[in-house]
Order: sequence, then C-alpha cells, then structure tokens
Amino acid sequence: MTLAGFNEYGKLKSVAVRAPATAYQSHDKIANEWQRLRFHEAPKLDAAVAEHESFIGILRREGAEVISLPADDSLTLDSIYARDALLVSPKGMILCNMGRASRNAEPDINAHFLAKHGFPLLGRIEKPGTIEGGDLIWLDATKLAVGLGPRTNAAGIAQLQALLGPEVEVHVVPLPAPDHPEDVFHLMSMISPLDRDLALIYRPLMPQSFLNWLTALGISFVEVPEEEFISMGCNVLALGPRDVLMLDRLPLTKARLEAAGCRVQTYKGDEISRKGEGGPTCLTRPLVRE
Repeated sequence: MTLAGFNEYGKLKSVAVRAPATAYQSHDKIANEWQRLRFHEAPKLDAAVAEHESFIGILRREGAEVISLPADDSLTLDSIYARDALLVSPKGMILCNMGRASRNAEPDINAHFLAKHGFPLLGRIEKPGTIEGGDLIWLDATKLAVGLGPRTNAAGIAQLQALLGPEVEVHVVPLPAPDHPEDVFHLMSMISPLDRDLALIYRPLMPQSFLNWLTALGISFVEVPEEEFISMGCNVLALGPRDVLMLDRLPLTKARLEAAGCRVQTYKGDEISRKGEGGPTCLTRPLVRE
C-alpha cells in the first residue's frame, strides 16, 4: 500500500489504531501503570472496550479502513494513543524515538506490523533526538509544522528534516512547558486542521510567528473557548474537509465548529480519552487520506 494525503483534513481512507484489549490488556496491568503514567484515573477495561468499538465504528461508517495494531508485553497503557510512535511522509514511515522513554517499544512494533501491510519504511529518529507524532502537522506535502517541546527536541527535528529533504518546509513551533515533566503537551493540543483553509486553535498558547505563518498560507481560525481547552476541545480529528469527530460534552466548541460550516460527530471517551488525556487525533495514526 502507499502512504498518501499528507495533510490533516483530507478524506480519511486508512488509519491504524490500538484497541484497549491490546493496550490496557488487563485489570492488573491498568492497576500497575495508571498512576506512574499520570492518568487521571484508572481506566475501566470493559467500558474502554465499548467506547473504542463505538469510536472505530464511526471511522468505518465514514469509509475508513481501520487497521488494528497488535499486542505486546512491552507495551504500556499509553500505546492506545497510536499517533505518537510513527510519522508518515511522502517517502515512507519514520520510527520515532519517543520523548517518554517508557513508550520506546511502540515504534518498532507498529512499523513492523504496518510494513507487513505494505506500508514503506523510510528511517528512524535516533538518540539524542526525540520526536512524537502528536507534535507533527502536515499542511500539505511540502509544508510541515513541528512542535519543539517536552516530547520533541531540536536534534529530533534536525534528523526529521534530513530524512524529508529540502523539498519539505519544516516550520518549528516552540511549545510551552507542561506543569510536570512527565505530562504531555503536543502541538496538536493547541491546533487541529479542519480544511485546507481552516484550523481549530487555542489562541492563548499559539506563538505569533506560527499564527503569522498559517495566516500567510490562507488559513483562518475557529477558536476554542477557555473553558473547554483543558477538556481537550482543541483535539479534533478531521474525517474529511470540514467533517470532524470530537469528544462529547464540549458544546461551545461544537457550536463554533458548526457555525464555521463543519459537520460534527461526537464520541464518548471517558475511559479511552479523558483519563489519559488523548483525544481522537491521539487515538489514530492516519495512513492514507485523499
């Protein structure tokens, strides 16, 4: 198969996920890991399975092929957030060196499995470089925004640029430090593209240089209100142009998206999203978009 559609808004055709049964695995594993990994609460396995089945049901109804990533004893609860371990590029998949060291088994497991499905490999990010998928946003096949922060460092970005080549413009976005060094704040925590010319943003954390770059590319903004930012209002998955999937119980953001001409579907993510702070973009590794 061929990786395609290097943007975050084209019609989603193929996507990798990891189900709770293979990430959370058991009640004992959840009990042993959730506090160390800074989940807000211990996920309930049966409820998580039901939520995830409903979530991927939406993806399938919208025409996406859903590829389920495998289990492995070395995986942690975080592995449900399938976006982070691999990057996609016009030349092939890139294995991450994770900013959270406990996740470093994921890239090889995921890449090996997807390579069997015919997706090509390009290379990997090596120490001292670190990079995670939640810090990358393709605007098109030649323009890439990368967050520089707690999970993605300058050495990782330099290696990424070398792999991609000069034909890709990499715009580096400095990210704010999280409250705790083990907490996650990715670039996609504050921006989600909705269409070629529209993005959902949380303006207070957006560097002016990044806003200027996006505006110069003809992109306008829908803004997440203050009261819905912490509850992941900015984490929205585009199923296609102005066709989005987001967490439920975010009425203000949903209304603003609809006012901007977006079709909005919601899912319940109490166990698979809210407790581990990973929204719909985190749960999915898009592989092919139109």
